[in-house]
This record gives sequence, structure tokens and C-alpha cells, in this order.
Amino acid sequence: MWRAASSTAQSITGDIALSDEKISINFMGFVIAQIRHLEPGEVSAVFDADSAAGGSGNLYRLNIPSAKKFMHHNSLCGTEDTQWMATYVAGRTLKLAFFSGPNVPEFTLNAIANSTELCGTFSYVR
Repeated sequence: MWRAASSTAQSITGDIALSDEKISINFMGFVIAQIRHLEPGEVSAVFDADSAAGGSGNLYRLNIPSAKKFMHHNSLCGTEDTQWMATYVAGRTLKLAFFSGPNVPEFTLNAIANSTELCGTFSYVR
């Protein structure tokens, strides 16, 4: 279990549970599939994290329909289905980024800054 720490997490997802094969948001479970590990520079681009600080990141494939509403009747990606999730864990902190679109997100500073498929970033603590 992870407790919502950021304002986006508190207003959209609330607390979450995350395992190797599933994420539970607002008591609704969704299957996830790990695609690959993220390099430190990719983690830094998405989460504005110090790439020398350690921790690990992964990219996951998932499918959360836009019709799924969570806290306060919010969805993760507006009218788009959520299809990708990037994670970053360092110590007792978890950061998530959700993406729409069929193509694998590009994890560079320029691509993230200009992305129309980045739905939002969320922070959690243990």
C-alpha cells in the first residue's frame, strides 16, 4: 500500500496498492505488464529526480479506460484511455506517471516537455 502524497494523487487516485502484476486505484484492480527498466536519465526526465540519487524506475503497459472514474469523479487521462505507466521508487517514496496513446512514451526532457500524452504525475509514500 502507498499513501497519496501529492495533491494530484490525493484528488484523483487516493491511496494505491501496487504489485508486479496489478495496480489497485480506489479499490479497482487493473492488470499491468512490465515492459522494461528505465535508465537514470529517463527517470530524471519524467520525474525531475536526481539521476545520481539511486532508486529504480520501470515502464508498464496497462489499459485503464477513460470511462473509469476515481476520486471526485476524476479519470487519469481525461477522455483518453490510460495505456502506459512509468514508476520510480526511491526509499519510501513512489512516483507514477500515466500516459495515453498507443506508442511507447519517449523519456527525454524535450519529449516530456512537449508531450500531449503525459496525463499526470503522482507521488506516494510509505
